[in-house]
Amino acid sequence: MLALPPFRGVTRRLVLTAMAAFVLQVLVNLAFPRAGASLVLSPRLALHGMPWQFVTYAFLAGDLLNTVFALFALWFFGADLEQERGGRWLGEYALVSVIGGGLLAALLSYAHLPGIDPGNLVFGLWPMVLALTLAFGRRNPEAEVRLYFVLRVKAKYLVAIFLLSYFVSALFTHDYFSVLTVLAVTLIGFFYLRFAPRRGLQYAASEGWFGVRNSYYRAKRRRAAKKFTVYMKKQGKDVNLDPSGRYVDPDGNPREPHNLNDKRWMN
Repeated sequence: MLALPPFRGVTRRLVLTAMAAFVLQVLVNLAFPRAGASLVLSPRLALHGMPWQFVTYAFLAGDLLNTVFALFALWFFGADLEQERGGRWLGEYALVSVIGGGLLAALLSYAHLPGIDPGNLVFGLWPMVLALTLAFGRRNPEAEVRLYFVLRVKAKYLVAIFLLSYFVSALFTHDYFSVLTVLAVTLIGFFYLRFAPRRGLQYAASEGWFGVRNSYYRAKRRRAAKKFTVYMKKQGKDVNLDPSGRYVDPDGNPREPHNLNDKRWMN
């Protein structure tokens, strides 16, 4: 019941970053009260000269108790996802969900939705936590989690419970932009889980780049092989090359591919 997951890798960096941001937030609010406004997400500011807000808003926190619960949830779900998918995937998924969701919410704030204005502010760890909860629930829908260390709830119901709590809170605080941001982050996280490659966008992009590069070098090698064949024919010698541009022994004896000291094919 009280067992905690490993505290390492990207999960540890996310948790420590959030803790450092909380301490920095407290100090900045005491010394420079107006400076903290440049770190929270305000659509009017973020879309007009302060794009870093799409990242910083997700690492700020509210009161201490809220921050503690959010950090524990970030640690628990992040560690499980990192163990199953890897740290690179976890970091990419968290950033894509947070940045994409913040950008979507900022754009929707200009759609004249009731109670939402581009001048609204939002910050907090829970949008990122909800994105991780969604990924955990899709992977382990029947797993039971103790909500706030008390209630035993299946993972597939956690996101719905958290979103419902946001809606109920918005009815009393009229903070509809926070609800919009949470919904946007969760939606972007869902699209990422649904359509992104299993090993992440960064891995797919690097594999695509290496594939293009290798195709270029293979084509270059084939062109060089054709030129070499023409040159050798002019010298009265026949050279056999396969479609990939590799040398074929005319006697039918395969050449050792890793024997760098074998220079007979050059003569």
